[in-house]
Amino acid sequence: MTETSEELYCIGCGAELQTEDSTKPGFIQNSTLKKYMESDDDSRELLCKRCFRLRNYNEITDVSVDDDDFLRLLDSIAQKDGLIVNVIDIFDYEGSVIPGLQRFVGDKDILVVGNKVDLLPRSVNQNRLLNWLQQKSKENGIKSVDQLMVSAEKGINIDKLMTMIDKYRKGKDVYVVGTTNTGKSTLINRIIAQSSDVKNLITTSRFPGTTLDRIDIPLDDGHNLVDTPGIIHKYQLAHFLNDQDLKTITPKKPLRPATFQLRDGQSIFVSGLARFDFLDEKTNVVFYVNQNLLLHRTKTINAEEFYERHVGKDLTPPTDISEFPELKKHEFTAHAKSDIVVYGLGWVTIPANSKVRVYVPDGVSVSIRDAII
Repeated sequence: MTETSEELYCIGCGAELQTEDSTKPGFIQNSTLKKYMESDDDSRELLCKRCFRLRNYNEITDVSVDDDDFLRLLDSIAQKDGLIVNVIDIFDYEGSVIPGLQRFVGDKDILVVGNKVDLLPRSVNQNRLLNWLQQKSKENGIKSVDQLMVSAEKGINIDKLMTMIDKYRKGKDVYVVGTTNTGKSTLINRIIAQSSDVKNLITTSRFPGTTLDRIDIPLDDGHNLVDTPGIIHKYQLAHFLNDQDLKTITPKKPLRPATFQLRDGQSIFVSGLARFDFLDEKTNVVFYVNQNLLLHRTKTINAEEFYERHVGKDLTPPTDISEFPELKKHEFTAHAKSDIVVYGLGWVTIPANSKVRVYVPDGVSVSIRDAII
């Protein structure tokens, strides 16, 4: 809500303007709103921060919506014709996939884009990775017409993506969907930078009263590339951390595998964010997390006491433990070489027939999958 009794809307996207939360649709700086309210110029237009940056700097910034708003958005897309580009964070596939996406958008073609491929070790086989992405899409009910690995940050395969989009959209609109933190906005900025000479990027076809902050970016043939807000998956670790800690867990360079040869009764902490107890007599495991995070080995018998004594101190992040959830236990048995994945943090690869007890913050999801590497 704004600080006035009058409801004001962004003329770019139609979102109701508000000054409280910069990650939500319609955010505007308090000072900007105050200047507008004090002005006598009736011709002035109000833009939310996101639309202002797009119009003046050709730059998309991410906003997020809750599940209900996102489902309403998907329902509105289902009633229109076009191509869905589903952006996935390949570093955090499980945390960024939208299960049942196909059901919500109907029989539309879906192009699955695995972003942040630059974060995976260079030894990863790209063809095997694409096959893995296709298989994971099927498991989540997504019948992709194609899939591609890109890096929005590094500009890898952006030209290929644009060619694919042009091929599969068949002269129709393109809807880019994804969860928060997938790099979706960075990807759209790359596309704008490489393909658009359009000066006035925002269309004003939206009308006041809508709460869904989508932005239409004109394509050459009169159709639009539609950027949509990112859905919040509340079971990702990111939603339990402050901005400083989120930067600490988010990798910027290719993951560097960290291998441990373990004996019976040993545990490894990933900073203060997760604990892994390895229940076999001897095993070799490989961690794939941001290399800035501390990996600390200790005896399992002492692990609980060690955590209570050192979390928020030697074991950081988290830096603020006042509202950080208690760790909750999960147990897994690997029937083949597998990854234990903590959503938003990374994964540990364990050999076949291994047993692992994992502790993660209550509310954060953890799962097992066939090894990606």
